[in-house]
Amino acid sequence: SMDLDNLLSSRDEINTRLLHVVDAATEAWGVKITRVEIKDISPPVDLVASMARQMKAEREKRAQILEAEGARQSAILKAEGEKQAQVLQAEGRREAAYRDAEARERLAEAEAKATSLVSEAVSRGDVQALNYFIADKYTTALAQFANSPNQKILMLPMEATALLGSLGGIAELARATFGDDGSGGGPANRRRASGQVPVAGSGT
Repeated sequence: SMDLDNLLSSRDEINTRLLHVVDAATEAWGVKITRVEIKDISPPVDLVASMARQMKAEREKRAQILEAEGARQSAILKAEGEKQAQVLQAEGRREAAYRDAEARERLAEAEAKATSLVSEAVSRGDVQALNYFIADKYTTALAQFANSPNQKILMLPMEATALLGSLGGIAELARATFGDDGSGGGPANRRRASGQVPVAGSGT
């Protein structure tokens, strides 16, 4: 005996067995059987229904496996994408931090150089260069205050009015201090060469 699955898949074997049996049975009658073939198998109705349910269950099982595999692959791809995004964000933050640090370093170098120049001007008695540096810093600070987003009224000390009135002379002051060509050949240097040191006057 065999189950229905083996029966359906073993037709050739069944045909061979039947051929031997039938040929042996008819040999005494002088009949030679050369071929036997099963044309159709009609299982009981309940067996057919059971087979249909089994096939349906197998198809549903395969569908669930494929769905689970798809969900697994999707989760893996999503995790890899999130990981790559985090890596790129970390690299971006690191690059931005490096740029900020580089900018701060350059600013610090510029401030140190400016301070060194002021110190040299003070040591040489170059009052005009010192006045130019102070006026530049003062106007820069005023511009930052005026550009503040929450700034509506800007309060200035009395001394600032005299400074604001003389802003037009800063260019002349710079030329007088550093010369037209920036080589330091202005009147201040000529006075230092002659031994004269200017004295800052007091404004009214």
